[in-house]
Amino acid sequence: MKQPPEPLNFADHLFTLNRPRAHRTAYIDDRGRMTYGGLEDRARRLAAALLEAGVRREERVLILMLDTCDWPVCFLGCLYAGVVPVPVNTLLTVDDYAFMLAHSRAQAALVSGALLPALSAAMAATPHEVATVLVSQPLAALPADACDMQDVLDRAMPLAAPAATMADEPGFWLYSSGSTGRPKGAVHTHANLWWTAELYGKPVLGLSEQDICFSAAKLYFAYGLGNALTFPLSAGATVLLMAERPTPDAVFRRWVEHRPTVFFGAPTGYAAMLASPQLPPRDAVALRMCSSAGEALPAEIAQRFKAHFGCDIIDGIGSTELLHIFLSNRPGDVRYGTTGRPVPGYDVELRADDGATVPDGEVGDLFIRGPSAALMYWNNREKTQGTFLGAWTRSGDKYVRDAQGYYTYCGRSDDMLKVSGVYVSPFEVEATLMLHPAVLEAAVIGVEDADGLTKAKAFVVLKDGLSATAEDLRTFVKQRLAPFKYPRFIEFLPELPKTATGKIQRFRLRERERRA
Repeated sequence: MKQPPEPLNFADHLFTLNRPRAHRTAYIDDRGRMTYGGLEDRARRLAAALLEAGVRREERVLILMLDTCDWPVCFLGCLYAGVVPVPVNTLLTVDDYAFMLAHSRAQAALVSGALLPALSAAMAATPHEVATVLVSQPLAALPADACDMQDVLDRAMPLAAPAATMADEPGFWLYSSGSTGRPKGAVHTHANLWWTAELYGKPVLGLSEQDICFSAAKLYFAYGLGNALTFPLSAGATVLLMAERPTPDAVFRRWVEHRPTVFFGAPTGYAAMLASPQLPPRDAVALRMCSSAGEALPAEIAQRFKAHFGCDIIDGIGSTELLHIFLSNRPGDVRYGTTGRPVPGYDVELRADDGATVPDGEVGDLFIRGPSAALMYWNNREKTQGTFLGAWTRSGDKYVRDAQGYYTYCGRSDDMLKVSGVYVSPFEVEATLMLHPAVLEAAVIGVEDADGLTKAKAFVVLKDGLSATAEDLRTFVKQRLAPFKYPRFIEFLPELPKTATGKIQRFRLRERERRA
């Protein structure tokens, strides 16, 4: 297998690749366009400014920014200087940001003007001191301890040469979602970006200069970082960025106005778009391929999308720890309802509780071996040792493989149900419920009945203007699944609890049941 070059500074690697196309558009955001030449110039100016401000090699820099052209400038500028960018979710609390500032010991923060109040409150809530704050697109007068990023870039000279970083040197951090506790800081290398482009971006997605890529998943998310930076910039493509939330209407406007050719979304978003009365006709868009990750994509959603747009959704699974997708469907080899087969370069095993591999047709814990795995969780030895097991990474997901080698998602290990002594996949029940024409979303957990036995309970969100009774839905599932799998209990909700990245938080539904 081809190996990354040494030394490897991933920002310099991208800049070198794209110098022949310096005049071509790299990014389009709500304010304008930026060429590849402009991206390199601004990133190298930022690199020089950070070093001039006293940020030293390997020190961390928090990035709390909306998806605008300044985001890739900041991320790549940090890599070029040899400092470590730490992109964080823009939808978290002040307490979360205070924790991340102190945990990463960030020496600088790069922030969008609209998010500066949250950052300022977080800085005031922690004794850790952040020496430098640069603000992109400030909305009002800046506080004394912050500088306008544009003014700083205008004054700086581009850094003459990149830091001579090694391929396996820490390059950047990504925090896990923290859905069950404090977020964990996964430490990734420069080479991990290179590996995901070589193993997934190029051979699976097949992007080219002619593509316009648009990711509903934001850049701070591992999935979005690949979609809107690593993969398109490795191919010389153009990227469309959107600062606002990816509502169906916001996505549709950009599909029609900018005509992206490749779209990256998540199952929740695809379901909402298909339910929207504003769904554009096929001839109004230019999509040639779509991608889905974050949660398993129900077959019914993928089939309806393809029937409308004539475009496959390539469903896959990745993780913050592996950086991007390692198990995937692919163009010309799509089996809806499955997560496809291992991406070449990654090994996948399904293991029983005792560590033995399970045969085809049986549910097992998903383990992955591949070159893009994080080095560790920063300052968290216990979690590191529980996840990174030698060359293998424990995903925390349950899967089953069929005789043809296709993997089907069963649920998170903590979410699996054992009913009548047999594992039941909450995802299978949820996907079946979503086949009902009145159901928009569903989440299934295990609850105890009057006899103390575990039974499935479904929380259901109905589509606007449509109705169904609990008995309607129970009968619907019984007709399609084995009898023991149907949800004994059904509760209707206006919405399901979700993480900031759109994943359903079933643990909150379990907490709700315990309080009831």
